[in-house]
Amino acid sequence: MYRTCRSDTVPEDSRSEFADFLRTRRSRLDPDQAGLPHDGSTRRVPGLRRDEVARLAGMSTVYYTRLEHGRAGNPSPEVLEALGRALQLDPSEMRYMQDLLRRPSTAARRSRTALQRVRPGLHLMLEAQRVPAFVLGRRTDVLASNRLARAVITDFDALPAPARNLARYYLLDPTAQETVGDWERVAAETVAILRLEAGRRPHDRQLADLVGGLTLRSTQFTTWWNDHRVLRCTYGAKLHHHPVVGDLHFAFESFPVPGDEDQTLYVYNIEPGSPTDEALRLLESWNAPAYERTSPDADPSATTQSWQPGA
Repeated sequence: MYRTCRSDTVPEDSRSEFADFLRTRRSRLDPDQAGLPHDGSTRRVPGLRRDEVARLAGMSTVYYTRLEHGRAGNPSPEVLEALGRALQLDPSEMRYMQDLLRRPSTAARRSRTALQRVRPGLHLMLEAQRVPAFVLGRRTDVLASNRLARAVITDFDALPAPARNLARYYLLDPTAQETVGDWERVAAETVAILRLEAGRRPHDRQLADLVGGLTLRSTQFTTWWNDHRVLRCTYGAKLHHHPVVGDLHFAFESFPVPGDEDQTLYVYNIEPGSPTDEALRLLESWNAPAYERTSPDADPSATTQSWQPGA
């Protein structure tokens, strides 16, 4: 039999988040998914009942109910593992649940978040890419981007520093819904990424301010945030509707930056010879610095183009 709790104290707001997380994860599972036989009863709410989760996790219904009410102290690692199996949590959800119950040190609560900077060498690597590429930091802050990323997504360099944030762009910029393919899915996933980070950094004042601002200005954000979905997005597909060159299809990959676990490099790859490849070549020529566009080896037709992102 495993220990049910530990003696260290978890802040009340974290216990409340943990309780909400359990309730939302329980509500998304039905008995068939959980491998439970039908008992013939009529269910008034979606998902599993508390007694069913308790049975799947090998604990008493009374104890599980206390967990959902935030009154069970700090559950032991064994209890969390049992809950993860019962609720069929993925690795990101398990990490989030564990982060919520990690007791922060006094130093962590009092320390100020250090300013993030991108190394010069990484800046050079971004500009060498012939596809959109950018670096995200904490809170989905856009720390650096190359010309093609600014031409395809938005010109982050032209924004005030506090506004250079991917979540803020997706949720608050009216052009995002028009240019980002499958906007609702992408925006909801970005909210889930923020939710995962909030579990890791419960005392990040800038993150709290960002969440507060998005809550006030976006009803969709509030709905997705309250769903308690968490996500670690490492690869996938992206579609952007560009106003000049049309649809652009990408297969993105992300990589943690060596030496700074809070920075992630995103690269939007393309299929060689595809329509997206041809469209990016046009964007690259239109957005090249003036000295490149007017060089002897440059395409003369490119010098006649006057379009710039946002024009």
